Amino acid sequence: MYQHAKILDAAVIGYPDAQWGESICAIIVVRPGETLTPEEVVEFTKGKLAGYKKPRQVVFVEALPRNPSGKVLKTVLRQEYGNRV
Repeated sequence: MYQHAKILDAAVIGYPDAQWGESICAIIVVRPGETLTPEEVVEFTKGKLAGYKKPRQVVFVEALPRNPSGKVLKTVLRQEYGNRV
């Protein structure tokens, strides 16, 4: 997803899915001054990712939570966005 010109930062988490067990949620930080839709993100992944790796849900945020060393805190993302089905 970092290859997309409008995406500044991104993280991917899994969330519970009744049919597949788990589905993909992409959490995106858009570059300042740019606009992006969830459909554009999913369309961008076509041909680049296998079908099961494509995000089924896209969430836009101002910034990703990070620990002091700069690692994305996926546990925080899962708590906040993992149950938005």
